[in-house]
Amino acid sequence: MDISVIIPVYNEELNLPALFARLTEVMQKLGRSYELLFINDGSRDRSIELIRDLADKHPEVRFIDLSRNFGHQIAVSAGIDYVSGDAVCIIDADLQDPPELIIDLYHKMRNEGYEVVYARRARRLGESIFKLWTAKMFYRILSNITTVPIPVDTGDFRIIDRSIVEVLRQMPEKDKYIRGQISWIGFRQTYVEYERHERNAGETGYTLRKMFRLALDGITGFSNFPLRLVTIFGFLVSVIAFLVALYALHARFFTEHYVSGWTSLIIAVLFTGGVQLLSLGIIGEYLARVNSNVRNRPLYVVRQTNVPK
Repeated sequence: MDISVIIPVYNEELNLPALFARLTEVMQKLGRSYELLFINDGSRDRSIELIRDLADKHPEVRFIDLSRNFGHQIAVSAGIDYVSGDAVCIIDADLQDPPELIIDLYHKMRNEGYEVVYARRARRLGESIFKLWTAKMFYRILSNITTVPIPVDTGDFRIIDRSIVEVLRQMPEKDKYIRGQISWIGFRQTYVEYERHERNAGETGYTLRKMFRLALDGITGFSNFPLRLVTIFGFLVSVIAFLVALYALHARFFTEHYVSGWTSLIIAVLFTGGVQLLSLGIIGEYLARVNSNVRNRPLYVVRQTNVPK
């Protein structure tokens, strides 16, 4: 198999016919043997029925039906575990990322000798100012606090070589952040810029809560900066507390402005308590990830698949 295309699907029945038609046209232009691997991530609409129908009519269509909604990154990981292509492309089913760009990604990888070619968003159409701003800030903050150079303004839309797939299969962490893992692996990586379109149909399954969770996975999975921040907070609070103590002693013994039950004492207590709670929360996020990996439950559960393995 020359090319495998991983397509995570969650409530995308309105987009699947158009997506399949465009992917088929792209693959025929490339003239390579290929498979289209749809991962149904617990969809509540008719997505899995449409995928099964496509699989019955087209031998190049494979599918994995997960037992429930495990999340986008887990669905992509399931696809990585099952693909057989020498090159593997990851693309979402909402058609915001144009399937036609796969041709450029594939040729750049094969002709110029790269193991990873990711699609970088030059423009993002149809998205709110809030989402554009938060995404821009997140990618740049993550890039600055990690030791791994994670490219900015990119999602999971990319093409990777088989050697990358084999390494990804050896990475057992439960809180997945695929684009960070691929950056951590290294090898030769480059990008192709493109214009990201509006969603073709339906509503996004990526709620604000899920985006926040993905951001946490990216930060805690590839940076110890939040833990260092706890240490810095502790040091700063200690310095402030020491200065406040000196001022309190000076006010008590050298001025006439000393008032019993001083308000600043309450402020200092509340400030210190807030920093402590924030610190415990950050430490708790890391401990939760350790606990998840220690339990070592399966990353996902497959209900049905037509992929031989």
